[in-house]
Amino acid sequence: MAAYGRPALRDLFDDSPTPHIAHPPRTHHRDFYVATDGSYRDSGAGGLGVVIETRDGETVARLSVPDTAPDNNVAEYRALHLGLDVLAARAPPTARVGVLVDHDVLAGNVNRAYLATRGPTAHTADAYTVPATAARHWRGIRARIAGFAELRAARLDSRENPAHPLANAPGEYAHVNREPQRCVIPQAAPTTADEQIPPPSRADRHAD
Repeated sequence: MAAYGRPALRDLFDDSPTPHIAHPPRTHHRDFYVATDGSYRDSGAGGLGVVIETRDGETVARLSVPDTAPDNNVAEYRALHLGLDVLAARAPPTARVGVLVDHDVLAGNVNRAYLATRGPTAHTADAYTVPATAARHWRGIRARIAGFAELRAARLDSRENPAHPLANAPGEYAHVNREPQRCVIPQAAPTTADEQIPPPSRADRHAD
């Protein structure tokens, strides 16, 4: 993200490993990229950070919100759940999504869950390592994963995660929540009142 002197999410995704999923060159053909991060503080003053971009680097949404997760692991799941919910409200279900998180286990769980949606696999509930306190958010994440055409997660270093400062200083970055959030769901083209859809076929036309 330019705001932090970092490259676009697409570049970060291409340069980061995707646990449990091969990373062929075509993986950069994502429609949207979602970077999320969650922070935990003993005082309860944690936060959730979300950055969503198109493959061209256009910002769809940025969020920096306070959170009171019981631990850092739950904060990470909450942040991803929030990010996918926001994207699902603004992108079509045909979207191909790249997820960026700085949590190894979460990235692996997301990719296992995506593979499980592709057909019969050996991935069962036992294949996921999810904190019990994050179970509700994990169910929401899996529902969102199943709702997109393609989704895979890459793991990056927290120092490269553009959502990291948003999660760690929600008071400082609260202004990003007031930025206009772009709706990217395609809109139907307007038609004129006298336009016929579909147009009449040749068989319906009278011969001269």
